[in-house]
Amino acid sequence: MNRVSDIPETPRLAETAPEPDPNKRKRNTTTTGPMADESDSGIGLCGWLLTAISWGVVVVTLPFSLCVCFKVVQEYERAVIFRLGRLLSGGSRGPGIFFVLPCIESYQKVDLRTITLGVPPQEVLTKDSVTVSVDAVVYYRVSNATVSVANVENAHHSTRLLAQTTLRNILGTKNLHEILSDRESISGSMQTVLDEATTAWGIKVERVEIKDARLPVQLQRAMAAEAEAAREARAKVIAAEGEQKASRALREASEVIAESSAALQLRYLQTLNSISAEKNSTIIFPLPIDLITHLLNGKGEKTEKPEKPKDE
Repeated sequence: MNRVSDIPETPRLAETAPEPDPNKRKRNTTTTGPMADESDSGIGLCGWLLTAISWGVVVVTLPFSLCVCFKVVQEYERAVIFRLGRLLSGGSRGPGIFFVLPCIESYQKVDLRTITLGVPPQEVLTKDSVTVSVDAVVYYRVSNATVSVANVENAHHSTRLLAQTTLRNILGTKNLHEILSDRESISGSMQTVLDEATTAWGIKVERVEIKDARLPVQLQRAMAAEAEAAREARAKVIAAEGEQKASRALREASEVIAESSAALQLRYLQTLNSISAEKNSTIIFPLPIDLITHLLNGKGEKTEKPEKPKDE
């Protein structure tokens, strides 16, 4: 048997430093790990031959080849260049003009602007066995263009799926009242988990917000009935407390009026004044209270007189 020489396995792209600020118009010179270091030295004799041929084609077809070789990326974009399937050293290119050799080099543009990702409504069973539908919004951006292209097939699609599963996992550990009242802590926990998971993809999660929590119709009716019953109970308690306080005030007022005989007459005149101010057709015949008192006292004396015995 022929001995097969050990072929070194191509290592995975190491994490690189963050992309430079888009406002700085200069090329990124950050190294991209072992793959970038071996891109020029590991292409082999065939690679060098193809590179030489490509340069020859560019020189022969001048100046028409310049229209094909020079590319432009916007301020908010970066270009990741591959030569014969390998990443070029120096990281991503841009913003501005960069050079691409025909036939042997290809590039991929990456948008660095913040992307708004709407997480579809997720049916979640909460910790207290209540089914609730929750949707959210995730704001993220590409922090490293080279890593986002080389380490994951589709960074945006992967982030979308990860956001959905993270939302379900976090809400499954919460009670219904926590989901409805403590949305800020849920958003913070979700942002932390997403940011840690997407760092290896060159993604930076900036913000996560819970949009809406939809409850089943039957549960909404039950909660509305419970809230209405609680409000009615509180209203009855408040009314009873008011009546109790009013009765105490009336008792104190009666005690004060009982101490003075003229106080009741003054209260009677005050009532007449308030009734007359309403401009109604009510006719009032004032009757002295003392007269009623004497009449009642006279009837009581007649009933209390004993009958005289008859003479035999």
